[in-house]
Amino acid sequence: MKLKSKILKIHPDDNVIVALVDLFKGDEMINETCSFVLISDVKAKHKFSTQDLKIGDEIYMYGVIVGKAKKEIAIGEVINTQNIIHETEKYSVPKTNQKINWVGPKIDAYTKKTFLGYHRENGSVGTENNWLVIPLVFCQNRNIETLKNTILKGLGYENSSKQSYDLKELIHKYKTGATESELMQVDVITNNNKKQKNTLFPNIDGIHFLTHEGGCGGSTSDALTLCHLLAGYINNPNVAGATVLSLGCQHAQMSILNGALKRIAPNSNKPVFFLEQQQSSSEPKYIARAIKKTFIGLIEANKISRKPASLSNLTIGLECGGSDGFSGISANPTLGYVSDLVVELGGTTILSEFPELNGVEQELIDRCVDKEKAKKFAQIMRSYNNKATALGAGFYANPSPGNIKDGLITDAIKSAGAAKKGGTSPVVDVLDYTEQVVTPGLNLLCTPGNDVESTTGLVGSGANIILFTTGLGTPTGNPAVPVIKVSTNTQLYNKMNDIIDFNTGAIIEGRETIASCGEELLSYIIKVASGEIEINARRLGQNDFIPWKRGLSL
Repeated sequence: MKLKSKILKIHPDDNVIVALVDLFKGDEMINETCSFVLISDVKAKHKFSTQDLKIGDEIYMYGVIVGKAKKEIAIGEVINTQNIIHETEKYSVPKTNQKINWVGPKIDAYTKKTFLGYHRENGSVGTENNWLVIPLVFCQNRNIETLKNTILKGLGYENSSKQSYDLKELIHKYKTGATESELMQVDVITNNNKKQKNTLFPNIDGIHFLTHEGGCGGSTSDALTLCHLLAGYINNPNVAGATVLSLGCQHAQMSILNGALKRIAPNSNKPVFFLEQQQSSSEPKYIARAIKKTFIGLIEANKISRKPASLSNLTIGLECGGSDGFSGISANPTLGYVSDLVVELGGTTILSEFPELNGVEQELIDRCVDKEKAKKFAQIMRSYNNKATALGAGFYANPSPGNIKDGLITDAIKSAGAAKKGGTSPVVDVLDYTEQVVTPGLNLLCTPGNDVESTTGLVGSGANIILFTTGLGTPTGNPAVPVIKVSTNTQLYNKMNDIIDFNTGAIIEGRETIASCGEELLSYIIKVASGEIEINARRLGQNDFIPWKRGLSL
């Protein structure tokens, strides 16, 4: 479907229409067989009513309930937080398994395509070959930073392609009495240096150093969850091995992590080195031992090289952040089309962010391959929402100020668009946080809507590449897995193309279809997975890692 109009009615059952450009009071709108005049300005990405609504009337968008009128709304009036509130449809789990008749997209052009990946002994394939240095507890963060500064500089892995800044001229101007205006004219940005390929270990894409605030001092359950998350990271196909630092007395014990790793990967032979500071005679000797162990691990990790792999080895995490009113029209459906292509090719996709599936539960339940999967999804959704509500922040509180400003004024509107990332294929499995992906096809993974916590969880469950849509601009990345940033609109892409990799704005402009954009994006993914393209998050050294503390996070 090409969008050549100034407005879009997404589903025949909708009683609101999306403005694709700024509209103004007095503009005439043509809606199917009738026409009417706007009675208020409507900014691009926002919506207006196509009928007179009374208090309590339901608002439909994407064919589902996304809100309820709390004031009378006239035909042609903009909807906003003053006149509607969050409302969703009820959902239930069927008593018997339902027959799913899904017809996937045509894949003839991709059946023989491959990417150049790193083949692991367990049969998985990485899109990168990384070494991780991991703290079991926040007490080790300073040691992690010491190792980072030493190893990256010593081995030539410093990210010299990052933009640098020089304050000398600024200081000079200040000392000579420059005004505020004159100080603002000073150029502190220096030229980029081209990133050099490491020659000592050419088959290692990166050495990444994780830090976090967990492992002790919080709930025991969070410490256990952290260990399972870290086990998932070590087991991720993009990871060649890891150095793990422990203080010794914390809740997150080495034995727990090792046990979790053996449970999910009983036959793994990846090199993993555990070092405990309280068993060392001094901090310098402890750091020195960690450096030498890591170096030995890098020698082993460097022995593997990229080889052709089927696209069925892709495990793609589907994520959004900094969403806007175009997310559910351009970027998210494009990811959905890619998801369907990958699933049809025998690959795996993972749809996360459960607070952003609120209101579309029934659709996803109906797509589950059996009632047990549907039941698990419904139970997780209800318990998560109930816990959040008890703490004063249910799913209804999910939209951020930026979301609301750009047209996502209820969580249900946001969710209905966010769910489009999952395409149309059957749901083959439902996973709670840190559970591993084991079934090819579309998986649902419970994570919060928080961007970094969610991407962190996707990698911990096995994603080897992540697609991240944004309408407002988000600079996040991940230490173990490349995160491809996809913009919903061309204006954002042009403004922030130093952090965004791919643009779907042509869909809004009527120059591309969802299918054509999806095919272009899959081709781009193949190049990234093969190491042919360096995404912006990697170039900028954006390696975010935040474990989810499940007390409350939305």
